[in-house]
Amino acid sequence: MIAPVVEPVPLAMNEQGVIRVSGTRVPLETVVTAFRNGDSPEEIAQNFPVLPLGDVYAVLTYCLRHPQEVEAYMQDRRALATEVRRKVESQMRPQADFRERLLARLGR
Repeated sequence: MIAPVVEPVPLAMNEQGVIRVSGTRVPLETVVTAFRNGDSPEEIAQNFPVLPLGDVYAVLTYCLRHPQEVEAYMQDRRALATEVRRKVESQMRPQADFRERLLARLGR
């Protein structure tokens, strides 16, 4: 009889609170978004060669078994992205004449 081997889900959270596939820089939201957009696990692994196919399946299995936790994380990440975008946009000066100044520098 084969003894089952329990392996941890290959996900790790960094100091900034970003969950990534262990040993890579690929964030959980990238894998989830690709899957939700219709990519198969094989396509995800092909598009991100750093991700072993087994890890993609393990991550997706975790996501399918814990949909509320994953969705809460995804919502938090979207909210943070919106907050950062608003902050950056509020700090930027309007550059209505940017194109004209750039063309003038190029001598056109």
